[in-house]
Amino acid sequence: MQAAAGSARGVLGAVASLLEAARSGRSEAPWSRGLACGGGRTGGRQGALEQGGGEMAWGAQGVRWAACEQRPATISSDDIPDGWGQTVCVTGAGGYIASWLVKALLMNGYNVRGSVRDPEDKKKNGHLKGLEGAEERLTLYKADVMDFESLRSAFDGCRGVFHVASPDKIKVAVEGTKNVMNAAADVGVRRVVFTSSIGAVHMNPYRSPDAVLDEGCWSDLQYCARTKNWYCYGKTLAEIMAMDVAKKRGLDLLVVVPPPTVGPMLQASMATSNFRVLAYITGKKKTYPNEVMSLVDVRDIAQAQLLVYENPKASGRYFCIQSVIHKDEFAAMLAHMFPEYTINAK
Repeated sequence: MQAAAGSARGVLGAVASLLEAARSGRSEAPWSRGLACGGGRTGGRQGALEQGGGEMAWGAQGVRWAACEQRPATISSDDIPDGWGQTVCVTGAGGYIASWLVKALLMNGYNVRGSVRDPEDKKKNGHLKGLEGAEERLTLYKADVMDFESLRSAFDGCRGVFHVASPDKIKVAVEGTKNVMNAAADVGVRRVVFTSSIGAVHMNPYRSPDAVLDEGCWSDLQYCARTKNWYCYGKTLAEIMAMDVAKKRGLDLLVVVPPPTVGPMLQASMATSNFRVLAYITGKKKTYPNEVMSLVDVRDIAQAQLLVYENPKASGRYFCIQSVIHKDEFAAMLAHMFPEYTINAK
């Protein structure tokens, strides 16, 4: 099982890397032409930084130095990032996206509280303790989105909250979001970053197929219920709940909207979106509809969450989409990358 998990991580890391190469024009594979119109993962991030101002640039700069091990020889007081010493909480900290967010926050000087169901569960949360800066600035809190008082305890003393926890059950997702928002308001949290999903955006049969999706688009709840797409139904309701409570309680709410996510994993368990990629490679995926799909690198989502939090002018929803590719091209890409597998999905 460990060998299989390691192989899966390698596959998913390679998929993310090749998507980045294709988008930046470095790949000559035939399927790469449809992706070569945008910047790569780092390039896209830099574009956001150039538009966002100095205080945002600091956050990514810290990450970039750590990755390249090219820190400046001296640091002045002007170089200290906005996050240094600031306390924030991340819900569902042991999850796929949340783990990378915790890592980014720690690398940018934040004191991080991670809310998890069981802080002593090493299988689910042990990887967090090994992150750089975790020993000094990471504290795991036992909290559940359905336990209001546990959320208040975790949030008390925090300047910001990143609500990343994503329960599967609709009632838990919606009521849990309500609890997170109200608990944050009760203890004086200034800003909440809510991680939504493209599932709250694109499920609407009444929208023209030629329409360009933007932050003003929403999934149609009746259509989601009629087609039993409960994932999109729950995601839409949860985001609406977050906005309603934020308006009533005077919270500064920011929403990051990612599509299916690919990239390396910090946690031991496999993320749902990565299972979808592996289904092509393992042969479980036999057919797919004639449509495009959107993808994003998990590290970009974490960086987007950090950037919107640190920009005082940020407001509303933000799409975080790296690549849009037809599923034909995606299957061809995987076949090119992994010739040792028989990828015959059509």
